[in-house]
Amino acid sequence: MESTFLSAQIALIGFTFLLAGLVKGVVGLGLPTVAMGLLGLAMPPAQAAALLVAPSMVTNVVQLYSGPRLGQLARRMWPMLVAICVGTWLAAALMPASLMVHATSWLGVALVLYAVLGLAAFHPKVPAAAEHWLGPLAGVITGAVTAVTGVFVIPALPYIQGLDLDRETLVQALGLSFTVSTIALAVSLAMNGALLHTPVLGASVLALLPALGGMFVGQWLRHRISATRFRKLFFCGLLLLGAELALRGVF
Repeated sequence: MESTFLSAQIALIGFTFLLAGLVKGVVGLGLPTVAMGLLGLAMPPAQAAALLVAPSMVTNVVQLYSGPRLGQLARRMWPMLVAICVGTWLAAALMPASLMVHATSWLGVALVLYAVLGLAAFHPKVPAAAEHWLGPLAGVITGAVTAVTGVFVIPALPYIQGLDLDRETLVQALGLSFTVSTIALAVSLAMNGALLHTPVLGASVLALLPALGGMFVGQWLRHRISATRFRKLFFCGLLLLGAELALRGVF
């Protein structure tokens, strides 16, 4: 019975990161979100986040170095990036245990919100004069959401989309934000002991294989299917998944 359960867990992890990598390969984002959503069906968000560290780090670093403006972006976005770290660590340290009991439901709420914004094609405009205070605010909130749910796209993604970047620079900016968020999350998990167990580290590293495989297949598919239609299907699926997770805390 135990071996059957373990096999099912391994199969779920492999399928999850294969699908998450595929989504990232096609639309350029979504690996952590898909992974957290599907793994959240079978395990607590903290455990799912620990498995996410290696695949998220490697795929985001690849995305980070895909463009030519890393230094320029780092100078422009550093207040937000620092705030992401501060928000993640403060929330992890100060969050009451009673709230973390409902982490799966909060994960569902975050996924629903992300899906609704995606389906609505919400693309705000960030005035240049507001970046000096809006960036850190978006970073702190993103960090807090990351600490509770393991999802680091809200509100970082809409904020970065509002910076009026060309597509290549936007992809690199998202890679930079997600890389910093992954590092902040990994430090938080390590401080709480969630990353200190060899099986967890080993499983996270092994999850790299299906994640990278799915990503390469997704990149191949990107030029052969409608990315717009695929994105809509992705957000619809995410909406249903998030709703199921959110309602777990109600019923």
